[in-house]
Amino acid sequence: MAAERTIALLGGGQLGRMFIENALRYPVRVTSLDPDPEAPCAHIAHDFKVGRVTHDATVLEHAALADIVGIEIEHVSIDALRSLKAQGKRVIPDPDVLAIIQDKGAQKTFYEEHGIPTAPFALIASPAEIRAHSILLPAFLKARTGGYDGKGVMPITDTEDISKAFNGPCVLEQRVDIALELAVLVVRDDDGRQVVYDPVEMVFDPRYNLVDHLRAPARIPERTAAQAQGLAERVAKAFNAPGLYAVELFLTKSGDLLVNETAPRAHNSGHHTIEACASSQFDQLLRLYMGWPLGDASLKSPAAMINLVGAEGEGEPEMSGVNEILSMPGTFIHLYGKKATRTGRKMGHVTVTAPDHQSLDRAITAVKAHCSITPVRSRHSIEP
Repeated sequence: MAAERTIALLGGGQLGRMFIENALRYPVRVTSLDPDPEAPCAHIAHDFKVGRVTHDATVLEHAALADIVGIEIEHVSIDALRSLKAQGKRVIPDPDVLAIIQDKGAQKTFYEEHGIPTAPFALIASPAEIRAHSILLPAFLKARTGGYDGKGVMPITDTEDISKAFNGPCVLEQRVDIALELAVLVVRDDDGRQVVYDPVEMVFDPRYNLVDHLRAPARIPERTAAQAQGLAERVAKAFNAPGLYAVELFLTKSGDLLVNETAPRAHNSGHHTIEACASSQFDQLLRLYMGWPLGDASLKSPAAMINLVGAEGEGEPEMSGVNEILSMPGTFIHLYGKKATRTGRKMGHVTVTAPDHQSLDRAITAVKAHCSITPVRSRHSIEP
């Protein structure tokens, strides 16, 4: 194995933390940059710096001694990444790919230009333009930049909603009749080889517009699963750059598959792969960074991932239900090390592996019944 190399991560959240947990098994150094001094990566990265990932000079300084540069959040400086790539550093995702994905309008146009099916849409510069595209209503209005985890998205049912619409450049996307929301992870290496994971089925929490839980494999016919995998692979091939691509899909009630969005990084829809797959999404990302062979993406058993989000209020987090959850077979708790919880904030997740979907149903119900994260003034972050 090659001598130790340094990976500079932009972002220090839970995705970076889980990546570092895997990378610690290998001779690599991982540095992390994040504006929050108490970010989840702060206490496990080989080197942690406080700073803005959108500030060119800060990013360039952080990655100056690194061999490889990666991200765990999309909203980073593209100009800095391009400069680092020009210096000969290995940058994943490619800055040009990230520039497209940062802009939801550019992303939708990219799909259209490459013949990738997506929901009908229009690009608008202001709410006043919605009326000219009323044929798309009811629709969702999405801010072209800056949105994440459901933020920057609002429904526009009819023209009366225009007065409440976001200002600035947006995507107006026709609402489609969705049977299921799916996600497929694709890993693409420098030579264009790709491995693809089984589609996962995502269930959203309408309160926060976040994933409540997911299950793998999705409960869809084999033919539909193969079509979903093929469509996700088409997306990765169209971007034509090495990377980890999390492709979110709509399965419509008429049986069509449409690409919703793509994330060029580790993703919430792939957390189950840590326990349920031969090579996790975080292991695949390390392999990509290092130029190692891609791993085995096969699913070892059905699995579910349940997000743990903060209950109402803010404060130091306390988790309940640990004894009940850990007494269940094939159950794994992941806490993200965040110092404070607030309403709807992702604080961790629980993964369950089981022999069949009926067992997963029981496990999901049990986790949701017993497990919660609430704000308290206790010194203890976990209590049974």
